[in-house]
Amino acid sequence: MRSSTLLAPTLKESPKDAEAVSHRFLLRGGFVRPLSSGVYQFLPMGLRVLRKIETIVREEMDRAGAQELLLPALHPRELWERTGRWATYGDDMMKVKDRTGREFGLGPTHEEVITNLVSQEIHSYQDLPKLLYQIQVKFRDEPRPRFGLLRCKEFLMKDCYSFHTSREDAEKTYAVMKSSYETIFSRIGIPFFAVKADPGLIGGNLSHEFIMPAESGEDVVAVCETCSYADHVEGEEAVARPCPSCQRPMRSVRGMELGHIFFLGTKYSEKLDAVYLDRDGARRPVVMGCYGIGVSRLISAVVESRHDELGMKWPVSVAPYRVQILVTMMDKPDVVSAAEQVYRDLSAQFPGDVLLDDRDVRAGVKFHDADLIGVPVRAVIGRGVAEGMAEVQIRATGEKRNVPLNQLVKEIATLAA
Repeated sequence: MRSSTLLAPTLKESPKDAEAVSHRFLLRGGFVRPLSSGVYQFLPMGLRVLRKIETIVREEMDRAGAQELLLPALHPRELWERTGRWATYGDDMMKVKDRTGREFGLGPTHEEVITNLVSQEIHSYQDLPKLLYQIQVKFRDEPRPRFGLLRCKEFLMKDCYSFHTSREDAEKTYAVMKSSYETIFSRIGIPFFAVKADPGLIGGNLSHEFIMPAESGEDVVAVCETCSYADHVEGEEAVARPCPSCQRPMRSVRGMELGHIFFLGTKYSEKLDAVYLDRDGARRPVVMGCYGIGVSRLISAVVESRHDELGMKWPVSVAPYRVQILVTMMDKPDVVSAAEQVYRDLSAQFPGDVLLDDRDVRAGVKFHDADLIGVPVRAVIGRGVAEGMAEVQIRATGEKRNVPLNQLVKEIATLAA
């Protein structure tokens, strides 16, 4: 991709209402733009990051044996009435009427819908277990949207549901999914810890949150650095009690939620008549688990954990582009020609994953924007061309090195792999 044609409008200043670091940089870097409060448009670079995160999530869900499907976002009121959540979800659910006056809710979550589907399609113990997931837009009427993608009215979520004949079998899948989440966050490049959690409106009696340390986070977690135990606390409570696992001191850390997993039991299957016939022909409610990740929120999580005062520092795994080529002397035909050749060669190594800054602007503007958008590996092609040299820069560390032009592609291919 060429910067001269890319829709990536960078901003010199942060919008006044952008409180979180990730909100400021994603706006300034041209990754997202607000449409209204809590509703965001993903520009090309933002969408590229989102799709790469989705790919990692899909790969790990598929590896865990989950099957992807896609459920409606528009949910009939009658279905939510059967579980009692039409009332208990309250104003958090956005509600609409069709032309006949029938009421629907825009799905904030999909327990009712998926359980209803299973009630129609699962009939015998031989049909179980099943592990089903989707990546889909969710809607919650957040009373105070803030922090950009961290608290929205519309967001992209991966929600997965498991169906079993027993709690024992469900807990095996719960453990598999917990491990899968750890792999997902590690691959994306986000620091995290798992914390036992309150199931909230989802329900169930076994639940873990995955929390990333972040100053903009709204959770306070007590963390033991000796045994990695973590638990939710109020304020500075952590300093007043030892770790229950090893009795060592704990410290309070602010954090933000990345994902949440639940054991649901039969909370929904009993109300929605999702039953199966066991080996003896007896009708029994399906036992369920639920596993969610805020996919679009993870974009902000990466930025919150990987940035400096100049901008973002994307890991290769989810960066909008793996490599960026800066041409600092667009008025010199030999420099432009060398850059074009490097662009072609690197594009053969990383198809569609190389950004060539071919804009006719000052070199200082290019370096400023490159630091802001944070592509992991940068090739600077300019004055050194006369001596057959270019410069390679690593955004995460700030390391710079001069490399012969005839070795540049090989060098970068190793760094960006």
